Amino acid sequence: MSVPPPRVPGPAVFSFLARHLPMGLHGDGGGRAQGQAARTGPRRSGGLGGGVAVFAAVAALFARTLPPSVPGGDSGELITAAHELGVAHPPGYPLFTLASKLAITLCPFGSVAYRVNLLCGLFGAVAASLLFDTVFRLSGSRAGGILAAGVFSFSRLTWQWSIAAEVFSLNNLFVGLLMALTVHFEEAATAEERSKIAKIGAFCCGLSLCNQHTIVLYVLCIIPWILFRLLKKKELSLGCLLKLSACFSAGLLPYVYLPVSSYLSRARWTWGDQTTLPGFWTHFLREEYGTFSLAKSEIGSSMSEILLSQVTNMKAELSFNIQALAVWANISLLRKDKQTPSVVWLFTGMLCIYSLFFAWRANLDISKPLFMGVVERFWMQSNAVVAVLAGVGLAALVSESSRVLNSSGLQCLEWLSTTLFVVYQIYCNYSICDQRTNYVIDKFAKNLLASMPRDAILLLRGDLPGNSLRYMHYCEGLRPDLSLVDQEMMTYEWYLPKMAEHLPGVRFPGNRWNPVEGMLPNGMVTFNLYHFLEINKQKETFVCIGIHEGDPTWKKKYSLWPWGSCDKLVPSDIVFNPEEWIKLTRNLYNWTEEYGRFAASSWESVANEEMWQARMKTPFFIFDLAESANLPADVKARLYTHAYNLYKELVYSQKAHPVNWHKNYALACERQLRLAGRDADPEALLSETIRHFHLYAQKARDDPQRADILGALKHLRKELRSLRNRKTA
Repeated sequence: MSVPPPRVPGPAVFSFLARHLPMGLHGDGGGRAQGQAARTGPRRSGGLGGGVAVFAAVAALFARTLPPSVPGGDSGELITAAHELGVAHPPGYPLFTLASKLAITLCPFGSVAYRVNLLCGLFGAVAASLLFDTVFRLSGSRAGGILAAGVFSFSRLTWQWSIAAEVFSLNNLFVGLLMALTVHFEEAATAEERSKIAKIGAFCCGLSLCNQHTIVLYVLCIIPWILFRLLKKKELSLGCLLKLSACFSAGLLPYVYLPVSSYLSRARWTWGDQTTLPGFWTHFLREEYGTFSLAKSEIGSSMSEILLSQVTNMKAELSFNIQALAVWANISLLRKDKQTPSVVWLFTGMLCIYSLFFAWRANLDISKPLFMGVVERFWMQSNAVVAVLAGVGLAALVSESSRVLNSSGLQCLEWLSTTLFVVYQIYCNYSICDQRTNYVIDKFAKNLLASMPRDAILLLRGDLPGNSLRYMHYCEGLRPDLSLVDQEMMTYEWYLPKMAEHLPGVRFPGNRWNPVEGMLPNGMVTFNLYHFLEINKQKETFVCIGIHEGDPTWKKKYSLWPWGSCDKLVPSDIVFNPEEWIKLTRNLYNWTEEYGRFAASSWESVANEEMWQARMKTPFFIFDLAESANLPADVKARLYTHAYNLYKELVYSQKAHPVNWHKNYALACERQLRLAGRDADPEALLSETIRHFHLYAQKARDDPQRADILGALKHLRKELRSLRNRKTA
């Protein structure tokens, strides 16, 4: 029996607002000349239909471009936490987790990931309708509202993160909701209405903190402003403060989910132990990441660099004209006799405070494309405010132009400019954001899982393999025979007490992974990786991707052999057979994505890079083994020859490939030249060495060894000329 799909939230939100909140003071975009001039004019309806239309249009485009499976980044972990009713990474995101679980349960079609992607798309559409409502009530302009909703929703950044299973679209919804409620409060005519809206707003402020904590900076701006307005109107009392505090606290109730989930301990994947007050606060305050920081122990770009990048990014996402209109919204308040410009100035203050604080605390190096991709997602919160200010600025510009020119026929130009802005956004970003055929992370995870022998242990490291493999393993039910153990999580004191029972095939010689074995003051027994491998000898163990550098104890009796993107931990007494290993690892993956086709800041690019470099790992390992000093000459020659043949096959079988392949192949040619075997052609090998060193030096201009390579090239070219002269003689 099919289950009916969940009710679309957009119209429900607006019907709620229509029942409980007053309509706007201003008229619609076609007749607001007198309505804008005074705050005491009659209230006019008409925004609800526009909001529903905006919701429907944005939802339709978002739904059409949804990725069908799991995206990269934190999506796999967030979906898994919702599927298992566990706790997501700090601060836990209880509201997103519960909403996603509801979507997974009620939506009758698509993969588990698709259902959560769809939910996030609907969140994004509601956010757009709320931005429309905010601008419409501030300016009376439908065109301005559509401009704000359209340029924000269809910017690359917003579109990209509104159709992925991430917390950002829900945060955008709350940004729009808090701004809309603020405007409703400002235009309320009676004390009773203001009290009612203030209570709803207090609840929504608390609820917004159950998702992404960056919105606290907006909350800390709005709450004092509301209290000041109530105090100014002599409507603020102790009883009122207590009621508002109670409403705010009620909004935080979803956090009760964290200790409940942790206490039940039924989730096969969860994060942290929130059954104790210290454990709850550690998670809530993100202490494992660094409170008020994006990452722990990272040295980021300077505050000025991040601010400049934000402005530049905003220009690319929204356009300079939108930025100019946002500025004009503030300038027009100074030029015109407005009695209540405070809402626009409040929004501008929120924008400035958030941008400055985030630039101060964003401790990531944005010169690295992946880190830039992480940081830019948080700029959506400020972009939403700029879009609202731009919508108000457009309405103000048309109104001022109509007054100066004494003409009422400029509304058609307002609609024309809005249409051009929004259509241009869609035109520029549709093809980039259309993810209907994006299975990159899906294929990455499935290839890794399919390559593993039965009943193996996978020691995961990093967001890409960790989150994507967990999603496939727990949500899609792939390879239930495998045991997924997180290397980083094993260093936390809560991980094994919570997760060991869900890993029945794995034995742990203690309670916590630590290179220094012993007993901690709290009674926990630590173990190192060497003893972990010894006690699990009956199973094959792999590390994906890479191994924790802090514990070298495994090197006592184990070696790392390449296994695609992963590595296998093999007892050191087993002799490496290059021919057998080449045969075993040659066709581990079925990967057909072109090299370099994804943006460098995307997770698809990271996954694609990993899979391409995986092809080179076996010849690299064999070459590195041949470089070892304690090998007989004939063994070295055999290994160099294998590496050379594999490198040559790879380089010439692909038109586009990672740039380091040129360097590796050139080194392999040079080593073959030294061997000077009977079948080797010295001139051909020397030519190949020169050619690929040259190609590498051309493409890898940031390599610190580039000057040495260029010097070696001069010497090699002399050798080639000398060789050809000897052959001619």
